[in-house]
This record gives sequence, structure tokens and C-alpha cells, in this order.
Amino acid sequence: MSDEPLREGDLDSQHTVDLPEGLVDEVAEALENGALEQASDLIRPLHYADAADLIEQLSPEQRPLVMSLPGAPLDPEVLSALDETVREEILEDLSPEVLAALVRELASDDAVDLIEDMEEADLREVLDSLPEDDRARIEESLAYPEFSAGRLMSHDLVAVPEFWTVGECIDYLRAAADREDLDGEDLLPEEFYDIYVVDPRHHPVGTLPLNHLLRRRRPVLLSDIVRRDIRMIPATMDQEEVAYLFSQRDLVSAPVVDEDGRLVGTITIDDVVDVIQEEQEEDVLRLAGVAETDLFSGVFQTARSRFSWLLINLGTAVLASLVIGLFDASIDQMVALAVLMPIVASMGGNAGTQTLTVVVRALAMRDLTEDSAHRVLIKEVLVGLSNGVLFALLTGLVTWGWFSDPGIGAVIACAMLFNLIVAGLAGASIPLAMQRLGVDPAIASTVILTTVTDVVGFFAFLGLAALTLM
Repeated sequence: MSDEPLREGDLDSQHTVDLPEGLVDEVAEALENGALEQASDLIRPLHYADAADLIEQLSPEQRPLVMSLPGAPLDPEVLSALDETVREEILEDLSPEVLAALVRELASDDAVDLIEDMEEADLREVLDSLPEDDRARIEESLAYPEFSAGRLMSHDLVAVPEFWTVGECIDYLRAAADREDLDGEDLLPEEFYDIYVVDPRHHPVGTLPLNHLLRRRRPVLLSDIVRRDIRMIPATMDQEEVAYLFSQRDLVSAPVVDEDGRLVGTITIDDVVDVIQEEQEEDVLRLAGVAETDLFSGVFQTARSRFSWLLINLGTAVLASLVIGLFDASIDQMVALAVLMPIVASMGGNAGTQTLTVVVRALAMRDLTEDSAHRVLIKEVLVGLSNGVLFALLTGLVTWGWFSDPGIGAVIACAMLFNLIVAGLAGASIPLAMQRLGVDPAIASTVILTTVTDVVGFFAFLGLAALTLM
């Protein structure tokens, strides 16, 4: 891992965190020509996150070669920063012994994230290659549900008894920094923000930020300065709940406890930032019916993952077409209807998507609750009414001038007004209804909304035309 200072002129670049231009091509060419030393010299100075970005942009055949380049091994955190699909490809080519050596260099939470999706037999082989202490900690985390705080937490923390003084605590930290355990591991975490103060049963009674500790005189008791208003996180709590708690309380770290209230780990803000990013990306991708692995997956795998979503869209399109088919005689008599009806449907779809996006985000961020749901529904209906009136007048007048027929202008104006009101109502109510049913609102809301606005738009426009113009 490189912590080199920025060179002069680095901050003048528009993208200071991008890979240097042409570096990926240079590495790919070196690997293709068998110039492994050259490829190693190009990759090793990079920060582990940049190295991960570079590996992702290589071809599937070249990616595993990077992990066996001559010289010192790559920073194991490169694997943690890789896209899940790419990481699985690379892990398949690593022996259990090599993978176990990489796992030992990682924090326990990163190690769990690296190996938790492996096949049971391969996972057991890796675990058996680890020292007993490392194996026990990873197995403890793996025993908790997927996407829970227990999987997210790190076992690397500092816990001290509440009867100690500030001086005793500082002396302990200094002594531990110079010692290693029986397996050669540091007794102190590489990075930590808070010290956890525990009672004799190892229950956390509070936290002590490092800056508070260093500002106190040595004789002061920890029990007199500890922060007791802490929010302890159950190991079984869902990671989305953890992220929400960190966001609401502006936490930097928090203790994780088991069902008996004993301190078993800690979660830090860097892990929570990753969770927030993953959850937001997941919601955005689900709205479009694609998977996060699509970018790095093969053609067949990507096509297969998108097929089911497109099949559902085909069914909803057929439903909208059936509505149009009910008025085929009217369309035959007035060609203008065929020209104008997509306008009503598309406006309703766009207006509904605006509402849907706002509501899904509000639900994800816990800004929208059952108490405020009715106010949001009323507001969105009124927004639909307001925009509906404006666009009804606009499209009505344009249509009147276009076809020199005030009747068809009035029909499209009424249909536009009605569909925008329905779009606002549907865009707000569909995700709320899906959440109440226990379904992720991001999964299928878009398909349902599009169906509603298409069917209502076509039916309103063609139905009014059939009643008034034929």
C-alpha cells in the first residue's frame, strides 16, 4: 500500500484519484508479452484501491496473473477492494495456503468479506490453514446472518476495565504497541478511534475517545470520564440498520454485543461508508432491473440476468397494447389519435418516475414513515394536479393548432390532467404498498408504475376520444 505524498501539480489535475492515462494499456501489454517484472513495477507503487481498479479493467485471462507477479506480494487489501465478480474469478485460481496467508494480513472484517461467499469445502480448507485464534474469530463472524452487524464487525479493538486510571490505560497502550501475541500479531489494532470501557463481565459500560483520554491527567479514573450514553449494536442487526444509526448519530465507531450483552467486536465508519454506497447502488440498479455484477460478467451471464426483467416488461407492454386494441376502430377513423396517444403515456410515466424516485429514496433513508405517508400521498397528488393543469393547457392548445380541431385538443388536455394525477398517486403509493408487504420497493416499482401510467393514459385518451369525437 502506497502512502506517498502528492507530487507537485497533482492537485491541478481534474481527476486526482484516477489512474494515470495509458497505465492500464501498459500493464495489459506487459502481461501479454510476458514482461512480468515490468508489470510488477507499474502496479506496486499504486494505492491498493487504485490497483483494484486497474485489475478490474484487465481482461479475465490477465487478472489472475497480477496476484503472482514477481517481487513482494501485493497488498491483500487489493482483494477486498475488488468488485465481487472479479474477486471470485481471482480467488478460484489461488491455493488455500496462499489465500490463508492473505487472510492473515487483513483485519477480521475484511477477511470475512473476502471468504464468506466461498464454497463450503474451499472455505473449510482455508480456515484450517489459519492459526487457531484467527480461525476462531472468523468462524464467530461467519456464524452470524449474512448482511448483519456480526459479519460487518471487526474483532480488532481495545477494551479496558472501568476501575483503571488514565495513566494505567496509557501505559497499557504503550506496552501493547511494543508487544505481539503468540502468533506474531500486534496486540493493538492498526487503527482505532475509541477505547471501550467494560465491566468484569465484559459488558461495555461506555466509550472513551482517544482525544478525551490524552487530555486528562494520569490519576483520573476512567469511570469518571467515560461516555456512558453509547448505542450498542446487536450482532444480529441488519447492516442497513447499522448504517442508518451511524448516519443519525454521527458515529465514528460503535461496539457490537452478542445476545448476552458481551462486547464481541466494533464497527467503524469506513465499513459503514461501504455499506451505504453498496445499498444505494443496489437500489439504483434494481430500479433498472440490472445487477451490480453486469459490468464485469460475461455476455451470456449478463443477458441471462436481464432476461427475466425484460420478460416482465414484455408482459406489461402487451397489457398496454390490449388496451389500445379495444379502440382500434376509433384509431382507424382518426389517425391523429395514434400520433398523440404516446404523449399522454410518456408524460405520465416520467411524472410517476419522478415521484417514485423521491419516495424510494426517502424510504431508504428513513425520512418517510407511516405517520408521514398520508401527507406525502396528498402532496404528490396535488403536484400531479398542478402540473396536470399546466401541461393540459399547453398540450391542448398545441394540439388544437396542430390538427385545427378544438375537440381533440380538449380530449388530450383532459387525459393529460387525469394521467398526471394518477402518476403522482401511483408513484407514491406503489413503493409504500410494497414496503408494507415486505418487498423491497426498489425491485419492481418501476415496472408496476409504467404499466399503470401506460394503461391509464391510453384508456383515458382513447376512451374520451371514442365518447366525444366519434
